[in-house]
Amino acid sequence: MKPTIDPPKASDDQILKIGEYLRDPEKPLKGRFRALFTLRNINNELSIKQIGECFSDTSALLKHELAYCLGQMQSSKAIPILTSVLEDKSEHPMVRHEAAEALGAIGTDDCLRVLQDYAKDREEVVRETVELALGRIKEVKDNSIEDPTSPYLSVDPAFPMVCKDLKKLEEILLDENLPLYQRYQAMFSLRDLNTTESIQALCKGFQGKSALFRHEIAFVLGQIQHPDSIAALTKNLGDLEENEMVRHECAEALGAIGNPECEKILKVYLEDERRVVRESCVVALDICDYEMAGNFQYADGLQTINTDKQICKRTPSSAL
Repeated sequence: MKPTIDPPKASDDQILKIGEYLRDPEKPLKGRFRALFTLRNINNELSIKQIGECFSDTSALLKHELAYCLGQMQSSKAIPILTSVLEDKSEHPMVRHEAAEALGAIGTDDCLRVLQDYAKDREEVVRETVELALGRIKEVKDNSIEDPTSPYLSVDPAFPMVCKDLKKLEEILLDENLPLYQRYQAMFSLRDLNTTESIQALCKGFQGKSALFRHEIAFVLGQIQHPDSIAALTKNLGDLEENEMVRHECAEALGAIGNPECEKILKVYLEDERRVVRESCVVALDICDYEMAGNFQYADGLQTINTDKQICKRTPSSAL
């Protein structure tokens, strides 16, 4: 699913009602995700506040997505919220990772100062995310560039390389001795090539040692939305020894591909022992339904509060 561009128009009252829906644990999770992406698309100070007030929720998956959306919004108003999440050592590492990545996406000097304090965090996924975020900020500063427009309209944790040589990009992607930021650059370049060969190269990235790296491989495959990646995504979703953050991203990528085969696979893991995986499959199935139905708008929170129907969905970046 390709993202929308024009932000929806909403009154303060409507935004507050969507925020209430988002924070209501009695509402369906898939509906709360749709509400979240509606607030993300509105992208003003009040919508940021509504998202920030949901970090007390018990769902690590939802909180991780809250941080993701705040990063995509790229507003300095979100910095105190994200800083608080990153500072909380009792928070799920997946949520703290996403807060760090979001600070890197916003990329101000304040973000830089916060991130530097967590370069040696006890959690590997947080340390590696901080490394990437600092690399992104450095590249912006060194090259005096603004964010290029991604074909997926996403704010990525690394800028693609100029190189278009598939073999060279694959070598960089898989070289464990290279800096993580450089390997991520190759990853996003392969994503943008979007060919059968580049997808095959990306799937080889699941062999990487870093759970963070493997999770991002699944993320970009979900952005590409090509059936060629279904086998690799299914294999890693089904690996019970795999990091739950990776399995979660594989589930949502399958949802973004959104065909009957993916739907069947996702239903197998609705009762998974890992809450993050179970919930990811619930959200992914809603995304899958959206893709197969060919609906115009996933982030339909405004319609939901107006009609008192459920909301739903998320896609790694395609629900923008």
